[in-house]
Amino acid sequence: MRNYHNCEKTSALCVLFRASFSASKSFAENAPLQPELVVPAPTLEVRLPAIYQSGSDLGRRASCPTIFEATMPPLPFSASRAGGFTSCFSYIYSTRGRIEVTPFLRKILGLNWLLMAVMLALAIFGVIAIYSATYMREDPVAAEFWRKQANWVAVGFFAFIIVSLIDYRWVRWGALPMYLAGLGFLILTRFMGHKVYGARSWLSIAGVNFQPAQLAVIAGIMVLSLFLSQFRQMHPMLRLTLCGAVVGAPCLLILMQPDLGECLIWGPVLVALLFVGGIPVRYLICIFLIVIAFIPIAINLGLKPYQQERITAFINPDIDRQGSAWAINQSLIAIGSGGWSGKGFKAPNTQIELGFLPATAVHNDYIFSAIGEQWGFVGGMFLLGGFGLLLLICLFVAFCAGDQFGLLLVVGITTLIFTHIFQNIGMTISVLPITGVPLPLISYSGSFVLMIMFGLGIVNSVWVHRRGDLR
Repeated sequence: MRNYHNCEKTSALCVLFRASFSASKSFAENAPLQPELVVPAPTLEVRLPAIYQSGSDLGRRASCPTIFEATMPPLPFSASRAGGFTSCFSYIYSTRGRIEVTPFLRKILGLNWLLMAVMLALAIFGVIAIYSATYMREDPVAAEFWRKQANWVAVGFFAFIIVSLIDYRWVRWGALPMYLAGLGFLILTRFMGHKVYGARSWLSIAGVNFQPAQLAVIAGIMVLSLFLSQFRQMHPMLRLTLCGAVVGAPCLLILMQPDLGECLIWGPVLVALLFVGGIPVRYLICIFLIVIAFIPIAINLGLKPYQQERITAFINPDIDRQGSAWAINQSLIAIGSGGWSGKGFKAPNTQIELGFLPATAVHNDYIFSAIGEQWGFVGGMFLLGGFGLLLLICLFVAFCAGDQFGLLLVVGITTLIFTHIFQNIGMTISVLPITGVPLPLISYSGSFVLMIMFGLGIVNSVWVHRRGDLR
Protein backbone atom coordinates (compact mmCIF):
# COMPACT_ATOMS: atom_id res chain seq x y z
CA MET A 1 0.00 0.00 0.00
CA ARG A 2 2.87 2.35 0.74
CA ASN A 3 4.32 1.92 -2.74
CA TYR A 4 0.91 2.38 -4.32
CA HIS A 5 0.23 5.61 -2.42
CA ASN A 6 3.71 6.87 -3.26
CA CYS A 7 2.97 6.29 -6.93
CA GLU A 8 -0.36 8.13 -6.51
CA LYS A 9 1.29 11.06 -4.86
CA THR A 10 3.89 11.32 -7.59
CA SER A 11 1.76 11.79 -10.69
CA ALA A 12 -1.29 10.58 -12.50
CA LEU A 13 0.98 9.24 -15.27
CA CYS A 14 1.63 6.06 -13.29
CA VAL A 15 -2.01 5.03 -13.51
CA LEU A 16 -2.24 6.08 -17.14
CA PHE A 17 0.84 4.08 -17.98
CA ARG A 18 -0.45 0.94 -16.23
CA ALA A 19 -3.80 1.14 -17.94
CA SER A 20 -2.35 1.77 -21.36
CA PHE A 21 0.17 -1.04 -20.98
CA SER A 22 -2.58 -3.50 -19.98
CA ALA A 23 -4.71 -2.44 -22.92
CA SER A 24 -1.89 -2.74 -25.42
CA LYS A 25 -0.90 -6.14 -24.04
CA SER A 26 -4.47 -7.33 -24.42
CA PHE A 27 -4.54 -6.13 -28.03
CA ALA A 28 -1.28 -7.94 -28.76
CA GLU A 29 -2.49 -11.24 -27.29
CA ASN A 30 -5.86 -11.23 -29.05
CA ALA A 31 -4.64 -10.07 -32.45
CA PRO A 32 -4.91 -12.77 -35.16
CA LEU A 33 -1.68 -14.03 -36.66
CA GLN A 34 -1.76 -12.35 -40.04
CA PRO A 35 1.15 -10.71 -41.82
CA GLU A 36 1.16 -6.92 -41.39
CA LEU A 37 -2.35 -6.76 -39.89
CA VAL A 38 -3.36 -3.25 -38.84
CA VAL A 39 -5.69 -3.13 -35.81
CA PRO A 40 -8.15 -0.20 -35.83
CA ALA A 41 -7.35 2.55 -33.41
CA PRO A 42 -8.97 1.83 -30.01
CA THR A 43 -10.16 4.38 -27.52
CA LEU A 44 -8.85 4.07 -23.97
CA GLU A 45 -11.00 5.18 -21.06
CA VAL A 46 -9.05 5.48 -17.83
CA ARG A 47 -10.81 6.27 -14.54
CA LEU A 48 -8.58 7.84 -11.94
CA PRO A 49 -8.83 7.29 -8.17
CA ALA A 50 -10.91 9.69 -6.18
CA ILE A 51 -7.93 11.64 -4.92
CA TYR A 52 -7.23 12.73 -8.51
CA GLN A 53 -10.74 13.92 -9.23
CA SER A 54 -11.29 17.61 -9.59
CA GLY A 55 -12.99 17.88 -6.19
CA SER A 56 -9.84 17.06 -4.22
CA ASP A 57 -6.99 19.38 -3.44
CA LEU A 58 -4.46 17.20 -5.21
CA GLY A 59 -6.76 16.94 -8.20
CA ARG A 60 -6.99 20.72 -8.36
CA ARG A 61 -3.23 21.01 -8.19
CA ALA A 62 -2.72 18.29 -10.82
CA SER A 63 -5.59 19.61 -13.01
CA CYS A 64 -6.51 16.06 -14.00
CA PRO A 65 -10.02 15.32 -15.36
CA THR A 66 -12.17 12.50 -14.07
CA ILE A 67 -12.31 10.72 -17.39
CA PHE A 68 -9.28 10.64 -19.74
CA GLU A 69 -9.83 9.45 -23.29
CA ALA A 70 -6.90 8.76 -25.59
CA THR A 71 -7.06 7.49 -29.14
CA MET A 72 -4.09 5.35 -30.18
CA PRO A 73 -2.78 5.24 -33.76
CA PRO A 74 -3.13 1.99 -35.72
CA LEU A 75 -0.90 -0.70 -34.21
CA PRO A 76 0.98 -2.85 -36.73
CA PHE A 77 1.43 -6.55 -35.91
CA SER A 78 3.58 -9.03 -37.81
CA ALA A 79 2.80 -12.70 -38.26
CA SER A 80 5.21 -13.60 -35.44
CA ARG A 81 5.01 -12.37 -31.84
CA ALA A 82 8.70 -13.15 -31.26
CA GLY A 83 9.57 -9.47 -31.28
CA GLY A 84 7.04 -8.73 -28.58
CA PHE A 85 5.17 -5.51 -28.02
CA THR A 86 6.43 -2.78 -25.71
CA SER A 87 3.62 -0.36 -25.01
CA CYS A 88 1.35 2.06 -26.71
CA PHE A 89 3.33 4.94 -25.22
CA SER A 90 6.55 3.83 -26.88
CA TYR A 91 4.75 3.48 -30.20
CA ILE A 92 3.11 6.87 -29.86
CA TYR A 93 6.37 8.61 -28.98
CA SER A 94 8.24 6.84 -31.77
CA THR A 95 5.86 8.18 -34.40
CA ARG A 96 5.26 11.58 -32.86
CA GLY A 97 7.40 14.43 -34.26
CA ARG A 98 9.08 12.26 -36.88
CA ILE A 99 10.64 14.30 -39.71
CA GLU A 100 10.59 12.74 -43.15
CA VAL A 101 14.05 13.12 -44.78
CA THR A 102 14.17 12.67 -48.53
CA PRO A 103 17.01 10.66 -50.09
CA PHE A 104 18.37 13.81 -51.75
CA LEU A 105 18.57 15.62 -48.40
CA ARG A 106 20.21 12.57 -46.84
CA LYS A 107 22.85 12.69 -49.57
CA ILE A 108 23.46 16.38 -48.95
CA LEU A 109 23.84 15.81 -45.22
CA GLY A 110 25.98 12.72 -45.83
CA LEU A 111 28.63 14.44 -47.93
CA ASN A 112 32.20 14.25 -46.70
CA TRP A 113 32.40 17.89 -45.70
CA LEU A 114 36.01 17.64 -44.56
CA LEU A 115 37.06 16.38 -47.98
CA MET A 116 35.21 19.23 -49.66
CA ALA A 117 36.67 21.83 -47.28
CA VAL A 118 40.26 20.68 -47.79
CA MET A 119 39.80 20.53 -51.56
CA LEU A 120 38.37 24.06 -51.69
CA ALA A 121 41.08 25.41 -49.38
CA LEU A 122 43.82 24.01 -51.63
CA ALA A 123 42.10 25.28 -54.78
CA ILE A 124 41.67 28.80 -53.37
CA PHE A 125 45.28 28.83 -52.20
CA GLY A 126 46.27 27.78 -55.72
CA VAL A 127 44.48 30.79 -57.21
CA ILE A 128 46.30 33.06 -54.73
CA ALA A 129 49.65 31.45 -55.56
CA ILE A 130 49.09 31.87 -59.31
CA TYR A 131 48.18 35.53 -58.79
CA SER A 132 51.32 36.15 -56.73
CA ALA A 133 53.45 34.51 -59.42
CA THR A 134 51.99 36.41 -62.39
CA TYR A 135 50.66 39.78 -61.17
CA MET A 136 53.85 41.60 -62.21
CA ARG A 137 53.78 40.26 -65.76
CA GLU A 138 53.24 42.85 -68.50
CA ASP A 139 51.69 40.25 -70.77
CA PRO A 140 47.90 40.72 -70.44
CA VAL A 141 47.31 37.02 -71.11
CA ALA A 142 49.61 35.95 -68.28
CA ALA A 143 48.09 38.53 -65.93
CA GLU A 144 44.69 36.83 -66.38
CA PHE A 145 45.88 33.33 -65.48
CA TRP A 146 44.51 33.55 -61.96
CA ARG A 147 41.06 34.60 -63.20
CA LYS A 148 40.94 31.68 -65.61
CA GLN A 149 42.03 29.34 -62.84
CA ALA A 150 39.25 30.68 -60.60
CA ASN A 151 36.73 29.99 -63.36
CA TRP A 152 37.99 26.43 -63.75
CA VAL A 153 37.78 25.95 -59.98
CA ALA A 154 34.14 27.10 -60.02
CA VAL A 155 33.30 24.69 -62.85
CA GLY A 156 35.20 21.89 -61.11
CA PHE A 157 33.38 22.49 -57.83
CA PHE A 158 30.03 22.25 -59.62
CA ALA A 159 31.14 18.96 -61.19
CA PHE A 160 32.33 17.77 -57.76
CA ILE A 161 28.90 18.35 -56.21
CA ILE A 162 27.00 16.72 -59.08
CA VAL A 163 29.23 13.62 -59.16
CA SER A 164 29.12 13.34 -55.35
CA LEU A 165 25.33 13.13 -55.32
CA ILE A 166 25.12 10.50 -58.08
CA ASP A 167 25.71 6.89 -57.13
CA TYR A 168 29.24 6.00 -58.24
CA ARG A 169 27.96 2.75 -59.72
CA TRP A 170 27.08 4.69 -62.88
CA VAL A 171 30.76 4.14 -63.71
CA ARG A 172 29.90 0.53 -64.55
CA TRP A 173 28.26 1.69 -67.77
CA GLY A 174 30.01 5.04 -68.20
CA ALA A 175 33.64 3.90 -67.89
CA LEU A 176 34.03 2.36 -71.35
CA PRO A 177 32.46 5.29 -73.28
CA MET A 178 34.71 7.74 -71.40
CA TYR A 179 37.73 5.58 -72.11
CA LEU A 180 36.93 5.39 -75.82
CA ALA A 181 36.31 9.15 -75.88
CA GLY A 182 39.72 9.68 -74.27
CA LEU A 183 41.40 7.54 -76.92
CA GLY A 184 39.53 9.42 -79.65
CA PHE A 185 40.66 12.78 -78.31
CA LEU A 186 44.25 11.52 -78.09
CA ILE A 187 44.11 10.48 -81.73
CA LEU A 188 42.70 13.90 -82.67
CA THR A 189 45.47 15.57 -80.69
CA ARG A 190 48.02 13.73 -82.80
CA PHE A 191 46.72 15.49 -85.93
CA MET A 192 44.87 18.60 -84.73
CA GLY A 193 46.54 19.47 -81.43
CA HIS A 194 48.86 22.41 -80.89
CA LYS A 195 52.29 22.31 -79.28
CA VAL A 196 53.01 23.68 -75.81
CA TYR A 197 56.58 23.46 -74.50
CA GLY A 198 57.56 21.09 -77.31
CA ALA A 199 54.72 18.58 -76.87
CA ARG A 200 51.61 18.36 -79.03
CA SER A 201 49.40 17.55 -76.06
CA TRP A 202 46.67 20.21 -76.11
CA LEU A 203 43.42 20.09 -78.02
CA SER A 204 41.05 23.00 -78.59
CA ILE A 205 37.31 22.33 -78.92
CA ALA A 206 34.82 25.21 -79.06
CA GLY A 207 37.50 27.56 -77.83
CA VAL A 208 38.29 25.46 -74.74
CA ASN A 209 41.84 24.09 -74.42
CA PHE A 210 42.36 20.85 -72.54
CA GLN A 211 44.73 17.89 -72.35
CA PRO A 212 43.07 14.62 -73.44
CA ALA A 213 45.77 12.69 -71.58
CA GLN A 214 44.20 13.75 -68.27
CA LEU A 215 40.78 12.51 -69.33
CA ALA A 216 42.36 9.25 -70.50
CA VAL A 217 43.95 8.67 -67.08
CA ILE A 218 40.68 9.15 -65.17
CA ALA A 219 38.77 6.97 -67.66
CA GLY A 220 41.53 4.35 -67.50
CA ILE A 221 41.19 4.18 -63.72
CA MET A 222 37.46 3.59 -64.13
CA VAL A 223 37.92 0.79 -66.67
CA LEU A 224 40.65 -0.91 -64.64
CA SER A 225 38.57 -0.72 -61.45
CA LEU A 226 35.58 -2.20 -63.21
CA PHE A 227 37.60 -4.99 -64.81
CA LEU A 228 39.51 -5.97 -61.67
CA SER A 229 36.34 -6.02 -59.56
CA GLN A 230 34.26 -8.04 -62.05
CA PHE A 231 36.82 -10.70 -63.09
CA ARG A 232 38.44 -11.66 -59.80
CA GLN A 233 38.33 -15.38 -60.64
CA MET A 234 40.29 -14.97 -63.86
CA HIS A 235 43.87 -16.21 -63.98
CA PRO A 236 46.29 -13.50 -62.76
CA MET A 237 48.42 -13.66 -65.91
CA LEU A 238 45.41 -13.06 -68.13
CA ARG A 239 44.25 -10.20 -65.92
CA LEU A 240 47.71 -8.64 -66.15
CA THR A 241 47.70 -8.94 -69.92
CA LEU A 242 44.31 -7.28 -70.31
CA CYS A 243 45.20 -4.53 -67.84
CA GLY A 244 48.40 -3.93 -69.79
CA ALA A 245 46.36 -3.55 -72.97
CA VAL A 246 44.03 -1.03 -71.28
CA VAL A 247 46.99 1.05 -70.12
CA GLY A 248 49.18 0.51 -73.16
CA ALA A 249 46.86 2.11 -75.74
CA PRO A 250 46.69 5.60 -74.15
CA CYS A 251 50.33 5.44 -73.03
CA LEU A 252 51.48 4.83 -76.60
CA LEU A 253 49.46 7.79 -77.88
CA ILE A 254 50.77 10.01 -75.07
CA LEU A 255 54.37 9.03 -75.80
CA MET A 256 53.87 10.02 -79.43
CA GLN A 257 53.06 13.62 -78.42
CA PRO A 258 55.64 13.29 -76.62
CA ASP A 259 54.59 13.82 -72.99
CA LEU A 260 56.74 11.62 -70.78
CA GLY A 261 55.44 13.11 -67.53
CA GLU A 262 51.81 12.11 -68.10
CA CYS A 263 52.91 8.68 -69.26
CA LEU A 264 54.88 8.08 -66.06
CA ILE A 265 51.74 8.76 -64.04
CA TRP A 266 50.27 5.47 -65.23
CA GLY A 267 52.95 3.34 -63.54
CA PRO A 268 52.13 3.88 -59.83
CA VAL A 269 48.39 4.01 -60.58
CA LEU A 270 48.49 0.63 -62.34
CA VAL A 271 50.60 -1.00 -59.61
CA ALA A 272 48.28 0.24 -56.85
CA LEU A 273 45.18 -1.02 -58.65
CA LEU A 274 46.77 -4.40 -59.36
CA PHE A 275 47.82 -4.80 -55.74
CA VAL A 276 44.41 -3.89 -54.32
CA GLY A 277 42.69 -5.87 -57.09
CA GLY A 278 44.17 -9.12 -55.81
CA ILE A 279 47.07 -9.76 -58.20
CA PRO A 280 49.65 -11.93 -56.36
CA VAL A 281 52.69 -10.03 -55.12
CA ARG A 282 55.11 -12.31 -56.99
CA TYR A 283 53.70 -11.08 -60.29
CA LEU A 284 54.14 -7.46 -59.21
CA ILE A 285 57.74 -8.11 -58.16
CA CYS A 286 58.49 -9.62 -61.57
CA ILE A 287 57.00 -6.57 -63.31
CA PHE A 288 59.08 -4.26 -61.11
CA LEU A 289 62.30 -6.10 -61.95
CA ILE A 290 61.51 -6.07 -65.68
CA VAL A 291 60.88 -2.30 -65.60
CA ILE A 292 64.18 -1.67 -63.80
CA ALA A 293 66.03 -3.77 -66.38
CA PHE A 294 64.53 -1.77 -69.26
CA ILE A 295 65.25 1.69 -67.81
CA PRO A 296 68.79 2.02 -69.31
CA ILE A 297 67.51 0.87 -72.71
CA ALA A 298 64.63 3.36 -72.60
CA ILE A 299 66.90 6.26 -71.60
CA ASN A 300 69.41 5.66 -74.37
CA LEU A 301 67.10 4.57 -77.18
CA GLY A 302 63.60 5.80 -76.37
CA LEU A 303 64.02 9.37 -75.13
CA LYS A 304 64.37 12.59 -77.09
CA PRO A 305 67.64 14.57 -76.81
CA TYR A 306 66.10 17.24 -74.56
CA GLN A 307 64.70 14.53 -72.28
CA GLN A 308 68.14 12.96 -71.99
CA GLU A 309 69.54 16.40 -71.12
CA ARG A 310 67.03 16.71 -68.29
CA ILE A 311 68.14 13.40 -66.82
CA THR A 312 71.79 14.45 -67.14
CA ALA A 313 71.02 17.76 -65.37
CA PHE A 314 69.21 15.85 -62.62
CA ILE A 315 72.17 13.55 -62.02
CA ASN A 316 74.72 16.40 -62.16
CA PRO A 317 73.15 19.89 -61.77
CA ASP A 318 76.59 21.56 -62.10
CA ILE A 319 77.33 20.22 -65.56
CA ASP A 320 75.45 22.95 -67.47
CA ARG A 321 74.26 25.73 -65.17
CA GLN A 322 73.44 28.07 -68.04
CA GLY A 323 71.69 25.44 -70.15
CA SER A 324 69.78 22.29 -69.26
CA ALA A 325 70.41 22.69 -65.50
CA TRP A 326 69.35 26.35 -65.39
CA ALA A 327 65.74 25.76 -64.33
CA ILE A 328 66.47 23.26 -61.58
CA ASN A 329 69.25 25.42 -60.09
CA GLN A 330 67.05 28.53 -60.07
CA SER A 331 64.26 26.54 -58.48
CA LEU A 332 66.56 25.45 -55.65
CA ILE A 333 67.80 29.03 -55.18
CA ALA A 334 64.21 30.34 -55.02
CA ILE A 335 63.11 27.78 -52.43
CA GLY A 336 66.26 28.24 -50.38
CA SER A 337 66.04 32.04 -50.40
CA GLY A 338 62.56 31.86 -48.89
CA GLY A 339 64.00 30.76 -45.58
CA TRP A 340 61.73 29.99 -42.66
CA SER A 341 58.79 32.32 -43.27
CA GLY A 342 59.41 33.48 -46.86
CA LYS A 343 59.90 36.90 -48.41
CA GLY A 344 56.21 37.74 -48.20
CA PHE A 345 53.20 37.88 -50.48
CA LYS A 346 53.98 39.93 -53.62
CA ALA A 347 57.44 40.67 -52.26
CA PRO A 348 59.71 42.69 -54.60
CA ASN A 349 63.02 41.52 -56.11
CA THR A 350 62.21 37.82 -56.01
CA GLN A 351 63.46 35.14 -58.36
CA ILE A 352 59.99 35.25 -59.90
CA GLU A 353 59.88 38.99 -60.47
CA LEU A 354 63.44 39.17 -61.76
CA GLY A 355 62.72 36.41 -64.26
CA PHE A 356 65.20 33.80 -63.07
CA LEU A 357 62.51 31.14 -62.87
CA PRO A 358 61.06 30.26 -66.31
CA ALA A 359 58.27 32.75 -66.93
CA THR A 360 56.46 30.25 -69.14
CA ALA A 361 56.27 27.61 -66.41
CA VAL A 362 56.44 29.39 -63.04
CA HIS A 363 52.64 29.39 -62.71
CA ASN A 364 52.26 25.65 -63.39
CA ASP A 365 55.31 23.38 -63.30
CA TYR A 366 57.32 25.55 -60.85
CA ILE A 367 54.48 26.87 -58.72
CA PHE A 368 55.94 25.17 -55.63
CA SER A 369 59.18 27.11 -56.14
CA ALA A 370 57.19 30.35 -56.11
CA ILE A 371 55.34 29.26 -52.97
CA GLY A 372 58.60 28.31 -51.25
CA GLU A 373 60.14 31.70 -52.01
CA GLN A 374 57.18 33.84 -50.95
CA TRP A 375 55.78 31.72 -48.11
CA GLY A 376 58.97 29.98 -46.95
CA PHE A 377 59.35 26.70 -45.13
CA VAL A 378 56.20 27.34 -43.08
CA GLY A 379 54.06 27.86 -46.18
CA GLY A 380 55.51 24.78 -47.84
CA MET A 381 54.79 22.64 -44.78
CA PHE A 382 51.22 23.93 -44.55
CA LEU A 383 50.74 23.05 -48.21
CA LEU A 384 52.17 19.57 -47.73
CA GLY A 385 50.02 19.17 -44.62
CA GLY A 386 46.92 20.04 -46.63
CA PHE A 387 47.83 17.48 -49.28
CA GLY A 388 48.56 14.91 -46.58
CA LEU A 389 45.16 15.51 -44.99
CA LEU A 390 43.46 15.20 -48.38
CA LEU A 391 45.18 11.88 -49.07
CA LEU A 392 44.35 10.55 -45.59
CA ILE A 393 40.68 11.40 -46.08
CA CYS A 394 40.70 9.56 -49.40
CA LEU A 395 42.33 6.52 -47.82
CA PHE A 396 39.73 6.54 -45.04
CA VAL A 397 36.98 6.62 -47.66
CA ALA A 398 38.66 3.64 -49.37
CA PHE A 399 38.69 1.81 -46.03
CA CYS A 400 34.95 2.46 -45.60
CA ALA A 401 33.98 1.63 -49.21
CA GLY A 402 30.92 -0.56 -49.56
CA ASP A 403 32.32 -2.87 -52.25
CA GLN A 404 35.48 -3.80 -54.12
CA PHE A 405 34.58 -1.56 -57.05
CA GLY A 406 34.35 1.56 -54.89
CA LEU A 407 37.59 0.62 -53.12
CA LEU A 408 39.47 0.35 -56.42
CA LEU A 409 38.08 3.65 -57.69
CA VAL A 410 39.21 5.53 -54.58
CA VAL A 411 42.63 3.86 -54.52
CA GLY A 412 43.24 4.71 -58.18
CA ILE A 413 42.26 8.37 -57.81
CA THR A 414 44.23 8.72 -54.57
CA THR A 415 47.33 7.24 -56.21
CA LEU A 416 46.89 9.59 -59.17
CA ILE A 417 46.85 12.65 -56.90
CA PHE A 418 49.79 11.40 -54.83
CA THR A 419 51.88 10.69 -57.91
CA HIS A 420 51.28 14.19 -59.26
CA ILE A 421 52.24 15.74 -55.92
CA PHE A 422 55.36 13.61 -55.59
CA GLN A 423 56.55 14.25 -59.13
CA ASN A 424 55.90 17.99 -59.18
CA ILE A 425 57.41 18.82 -55.80
CA GLY A 426 60.17 16.26 -56.33
CA MET A 427 61.36 17.90 -59.54
CA THR A 428 61.40 21.40 -57.99
CA ILE A 429 63.69 20.25 -55.15
CA SER A 430 65.88 18.06 -57.41
CA VAL A 431 64.63 14.74 -56.06
CA LEU A 432 63.26 13.70 -59.48
CA PRO A 433 64.04 14.75 -63.06
CA ILE A 434 61.99 17.54 -64.61
CA THR A 435 58.90 16.03 -66.18
CA GLY A 436 56.43 18.92 -66.51
CA VAL A 437 53.69 17.46 -64.29
CA PRO A 438 51.30 20.02 -62.67
CA LEU A 439 50.62 20.21 -58.94
CA PRO A 440 46.99 19.16 -58.25
CA LEU A 441 44.61 22.02 -57.39
CA ILE A 442 47.54 24.48 -57.21
CA SER A 443 49.18 24.76 -60.64
CA TYR A 444 47.55 26.70 -63.45
CA SER A 445 46.36 23.82 -65.57
CA GLY A 446 42.78 24.54 -66.57
CA SER A 447 41.17 21.22 -67.39
CA PHE A 448 43.42 19.38 -64.94
CA VAL A 449 41.67 21.10 -62.02
CA LEU A 450 38.34 19.97 -63.46
CA MET A 451 39.56 16.37 -63.79
CA ILE A 452 40.94 16.30 -60.22
CA MET A 453 37.71 17.68 -58.77
CA PHE A 454 35.74 15.22 -60.89
CA GLY A 455 37.83 12.39 -59.45
CA LEU A 456 37.37 13.67 -55.89
CA GLY A 457 33.64 13.80 -56.60
CA ILE A 458 33.77 10.07 -57.31
CA VAL A 459 35.61 9.59 -54.01
CA ASN A 460 32.89 11.54 -52.22
CA SER A 461 30.20 9.52 -53.98
CA VAL A 462 31.79 6.31 -52.68
CA TRP A 463 31.55 7.80 -49.19
CA VAL A 464 27.92 8.93 -49.55
CA HIS A 465 26.72 5.64 -51.06
CA ARG A 466 28.92 3.30 -49.03
CA ARG A 467 25.92 1.64 -47.29
CA GLY A 468 23.99 1.05 -50.50
CA ASP A 469 20.70 2.44 -49.13
CA LEU A 470 20.90 5.64 -51.19
CA ARG A 471 20.59 5.28 -54.93
